[in-house]
Amino acid sequence: MVCLRLFQLSHNIPMTSKRLQDKVCIITGAAQGIGLATALKFAREGATVAVWDITQSAIDLAVRQCSEAGAQAAGWVVDVTQREMVDAATAQVSQRFGRIDVLVNNAGITQDARLQKMTIEQFDRVIDVNLRGVFHCAQAVSHTMVEQGKGVILNASSVVGLYGNFGQTNYAAAKFGVIGFTKTWSRELGPKGVRVNAVAPGFVTTHILDTIPDKVLDEMKQRVPLHRLGTPEEIANVYCFLASDEASYINGAVIEVSGGMTV
Repeated sequence: MVCLRLFQLSHNIPMTSKRLQDKVCIITGAAQGIGLATALKFAREGATVAVWDITQSAIDLAVRQCSEAGAQAAGWVVDVTQREMVDAATAQVSQRFGRIDVLVNNAGITQDARLQKMTIEQFDRVIDVNLRGVFHCAQAVSHTMVEQGKGVILNASSVVGLYGNFGQTNYAAAKFGVIGFTKTWSRELGPKGVRVNAVAPGFVTTHILDTIPDKVLDEMKQRVPLHRLGTPEEIANVYCFLASDEASYINGAVIEVSGGMTV
């Protein structure tokens, strides 16, 4: 420990430096679940946090929590399916904070049904939010990041996007597509200094599981070698690492965070 502190002092490295210090980070779906956990984690790590979600009261609460964690934070009502809203909010974040360093494409929904019973409306809605919305946000911020010569785009996929899942034709298609986005954009934007990666969570204790019976939840836990569900904070920790300079040579990766459920 003494040697580390001497090294830090001799190289003018702050001993209490935070991993995302002064990085301007947009997080979609940031007012609940994994998005909120990520916003709070980023806030504690020194980021300036732009909270994007669709409900003003929930946004206000998330912004207040980020501020209480010591961060500069602001919120925007953004429906990621509406390109005009995405473009306007992106411009306002850039104008207010001077740059955009990180985008976490977290916003997503589920509307499950088996293939033979899934409605066109269910299919279209999930694709619109979980796939088209990711495209809208990434394209909007990419111009600023390329001009800066640096940036990070993090996309929310899922283990369902790796292996499929019963009753989730729409969700699986979107999450498979997000992986395709990630691989493609990492090639296109990498030479311009912008890293693109994806996180594929397993079963996580969020509101999405609220309607699932306890018996089914117990069965889900048994499918995981750790015999438990993940927490939003555990996913947020991975986003934080990938957003930081510690992950400066990670590009085009899909990081599965599932407790080993696919082993």
